[in-house]
Amino acid sequence: MTKGQKTAAIRTKQAVLIALAANIVIAFMKFLVAVFINSAALLAEGFHSLADTSNQAFILLGIRLSAKPADRSHPFGHGKERYIWAFVVSLSIFIIGAVLSIHEGITKIIHPEPLRAPGWGYLVLALSFFFDTFSWRIAFRQLRGQIKKQGFLRSFHVSKSPALFIILLEDSAAIVGLAVAFGGILLSALTGEPVFDGAASIIIGMILTLIAVLLFYETKSLLIGEAVSRTDLRKIKAAIATVPEAKEIVNILTMHLGPEDILVNLDINFANGLSTDEVEAAIDRVEQAIRKELPAVKKIFVEAESRKRRKRGKRQA
Repeated sequence: MTKGQKTAAIRTKQAVLIALAANIVIAFMKFLVAVFINSAALLAEGFHSLADTSNQAFILLGIRLSAKPADRSHPFGHGKERYIWAFVVSLSIFIIGAVLSIHEGITKIIHPEPLRAPGWGYLVLALSFFFDTFSWRIAFRQLRGQIKKQGFLRSFHVSKSPALFIILLEDSAAIVGLAVAFGGILLSALTGEPVFDGAASIIIGMILTLIAVLLFYETKSLLIGEAVSRTDLRKIKAAIATVPEAKEIVNILTMHLGPEDILVNLDINFANGLSTDEVEAAIDRVEQAIRKELPAVKKIFVEAESRKRRKRGKRQA
């Protein structure tokens, strides 16, 4: 792992830890005050924060398990642990956050109960907004450059490191959810109708459902196995082109085994008349050029042949 990759990994872990600590405090405040003032919307936000807390724990677990070295049972390493636990996050958001929030909202509408001392609810929502905004800014700061170039949804789709985007999505949903909860509590307090509080809880659940579906779709794709981005593919081709003996790239197959762990399979036609030793040396230069251009490439498989298909060999790095 290069110095830049180590720095990125450390920053990702720090962002997750900050988000985890913030959500533990927020969840406790929301549940305590939600029961005290009898607010379904604030309780839904409590479920939201509880889901976020478990999600950060899952992300940290994925980061830790993905660092395990390759072994006999897992010769390609454990990099996809990050994607597995990111997938679990999508389920957690739906089950803990969305389902419970919608259920609580429906219950409040069917069996309405008036709010008590809504001012405490406003205070907790204000404090939660402060913590969530702080966590959101940390994640956004690390992704700002990428988002400015490609836009949020495009950046999220092409990213192979879902942890920071999960935090940013969760915190974005949390900020919107806080606004919805505030509106629901305020309208219920002004009108005396608990239905607004229940409706806010349902809306929060629907927002969480949307986030869960988006994460489910993206992490499923990573689990199946995504190729490198077009930018990284161009880098690989450019690196191969620096080796004069490599005359033609027949095929390139790539797959992310983890955010910083790429597998590359190459079928290259080399110049005619090369000896076996010369082909071996050319393959070495191809591998070195690719790793220099794209350090995340950890495994390279090269199928080499002459342009007339008279020499054929395989090489694993």
